[in-house]
Amino acid sequence: MGEKVAIITDTIGCIPEEILKKYNIHEVPLGITFGDKVYKDRVDLKADEFYKMLKEAERLPTTSGPPPESFVDAYNEISRVANRILCITLSKKLSSTYNSAKLAGDMIKEKLSNITVEILDSQTAAAAEGFVVIAAAKAASMGKSFNEVMEAAKNTLSRVHLLAIIDTFHYLSKGGRVPKAVDWAGSLLKIKPILTIRTGEACLATNSRTTLNAMNRMLELMKERVIDGSPLHVAVMHAAEPERALYLKKQISDMFSCNELWVTDFTPVMGAHTGPGLVGVAFYNGD
Repeated sequence: MGEKVAIITDTIGCIPEEILKKYNIHEVPLGITFGDKVYKDRVDLKADEFYKMLKEAERLPTTSGPPPESFVDAYNEISRVANRILCITLSKKLSSTYNSAKLAGDMIKEKLSNITVEILDSQTAAAAEGFVVIAAAKAASMGKSFNEVMEAAKNTLSRVHLLAIIDTFHYLSKGGRVPKAVDWAGSLLKIKPILTIRTGEACLATNSRTTLNAMNRMLELMKERVIDGSPLHVAVMHAAEPERALYLKKQISDMFSCNELWVTDFTPVMGAHTGPGLVGVAFYNGD
């Protein structure tokens, strides 16, 4: 066969099911452990069910990246229909997923000598990662070369932004992601932090005292980063907060000229660390 490119990613990208199917994107799930049971993210544990379980859980769940064998299985399956594979993962500073995907690529070199696997660190997460994946998948679906597919991914990677409002410090604190003193202060002052990702790591963009103020502040931050007159692509994410997501979608639709605007669930693996109540946006300018 000629050069046939396929796209593989993890389940962190919050990509809606219909888009996965449309562009033949293959997902490798991360894991979530509740008590003695291990679930595959977005496979046997969907977002609505997960957030109900999380609210009722006495012990918080733990998460894990996919083992290399999961990527080996994916590479084997995809090798039947493609000879070039681009695997795009969430930031390697946030998870072991990138390393697992890379190790799996080394493991299949002899067995699948006719297959070329490249791993790309998206340097982000959630729907921002999803946009990088979708850009690559669109290029691949158009029959573009591997180099052109990679360029499409990197081009989007360089432009995409991610902002998310954390409703409570409880889950970040319990998971060891913030010091207990910060958790106490945040709870006392009812601060709603707005997080972003820079150079692959989560960091604080700003904060507000109420959720509504935080959502409006997030829209202001969007406006500062959007290039007027250039096509805008936006994904609104939520963790069991569909009404907040619809509010944001309406505001974004009124404020910006969007070529693409959709709402998606915040994936359970990330929600295990941030908790329910999160709302966020991923966006970028360009074709």
